[in-house]
Amino acid sequence: MASLPETLQTLVAALNKLPGIGPRSAERLALHLVQADPAFVAHLSAILVQARETIQGCSVCGSLTDRQPCALCADARREQSLVCVVERSVDIISLEKSNTYRGGYHVLGGRLSPLNGVGPEDLRVAELEQRLTAGAIQEIILALPTDVEGDATSYYLAKRLARPNLKITRIAYGLPAGSGLEFADELTLSRALDGRRELT
Repeated sequence: MASLPETLQTLVAALNKLPGIGPRSAERLALHLVQADPAFVAHLSAILVQARETIQGCSVCGSLTDRQPCALCADARREQSLVCVVERSVDIISLEKSNTYRGGYHVLGGRLSPLNGVGPEDLRVAELEQRLTAGAIQEIILALPTDVEGDATSYYLAKRLARPNLKITRIAYGLPAGSGLEFADELTLSRALDGRRELT
C-alpha cells in the first residue's frame, strides 16, 4: 500500500474498519470510489451522513428507525400480546424474513457478559419491565444466541421478568450453537419459533 497516495491510504484504512471488509476489499472499494463519477460519490456521502443523522432507536422496542415509533410498533395488525426479545436490531430483520412471527419486538442491546463488564444495567431490561406494566403482554419469547452468554441472559431474564399470567418461552434450538440469528436461514428460524418452549 506504500505506492498509493496518502489520501487513498487513509480511505483504505477507514473502509477496512467496516465489518466484513478486509484489507484487499477495502483497497478495491477505495480504488473504485476515487475513480467513480463524482456525482455518485457526492450522493453516496450525502446518504451516509443523512442515515447516520436520522436513524435512531425506536422509543418502544429499540429497533433502528427513522420515525417514532418504528413501523413494526405502529402496525396495529401485529399481535400486541407477544414480544420477542432479541440481542440486536439486525436480529429483527432475520426473524421478519421467516414470515411466521407477527408480534412485537424488544431489542436488549447486548447480552450479559461479566468478563466484558456487561451487566443487566447495561441492557434494555428496565425498558422491557416498563412495557410489562401496561399489562397487554401475555408472552415473552426469548430469541437470544445459543452460546454461554445467550443462555445466561435468557435464564436471568426468565427469573427477573417472571409474573403471574406471563408466559416466558425461548425459541427452540433449531439454530446452530454459538451462532447468531443473522446466519440462520428462514426455514430454520421458522421452526425455531414454532418449537419454542417455556423456561422454568
